[in-house]
Parts: sequence; C-alpha cells; structure tokens
Amino acid sequence: MKEGAQLEQAEAGNRYEVFHTDCPARDVVDHVTSRWGIWVLISLRSNDLRFYELRESIQGISEKMLAQTLRALVQDGLVWREVEPTTPPQVTYGLSEFGQEVSEPLTDLFNRITQHLPPRPAG
Repeated sequence: MKEGAQLEQAEAGNRYEVFHTDCPARDVVDHVTSRWGIWVLISLRSNDLRFYELRESIQGISEKMLAQTLRALVQDGLVWREVEPTTPPQVTYGLSEFGQEVSEPLTDLFNRITQHLPPRPAG
C-alpha cells in the first residue's frame, strides 16, 4: 500500500468504508492494533532502531513475530526500512510521516494510562 494512500482517499471525499471486511484501511488498523504493532510504533517514536535494538526494547517479542510485524507495518507505509550493504547487512527501521501521525495518539493513550494507574507496590 502506498504511504499516505488513506489520506489521499479521504481528501478526495471518498472515505474508506472501515466497517466493510474488504476495506484496506481495516488491515492497517489491524496491524497497528495487533499485539506487537503498538509496541513497535511506540518503540520507534523516539529513535530509529536496528532490528536487534528494537527486539531488545520490546520484552517478550520473538524474532519471528518482530519480523512479521515489521513486514506488515513497512507494507502499510507506517515504518521505513533501510539496509546498509555491509557484512552482515545492517537493517534500520524508523517511522514514516504517516507512522508518526498514527503513533502520536498511541503515545498519548499510554501516557494517560500510566499517569492514572495507582503507584506500584514496593517489593
């Protein structure tokens, strides 16, 4: 999917039918709100990261799930991927402009949740 395709569609006045099962925007929402998609987007908000840095920043994610999640987010245009031709290749990921826009309310949501949770018990 081309980056920003959703925005172009909305600006043209032809909004996506997000409640229809064939809507391409629905796939993007599924990828963003998947178990690991949210964590990838939040992790990339502050810095571009290499694959293993990203894996270390998200506790509990397997290499396989991280690779699948990144592949979907790159395809959706939320995340960019850059490969440096070294041995072994170094792959860096970051948020596209679309990814920054989408991840902003997620960051706000996480901040609100953590600010309103009761203090953690000492121990």
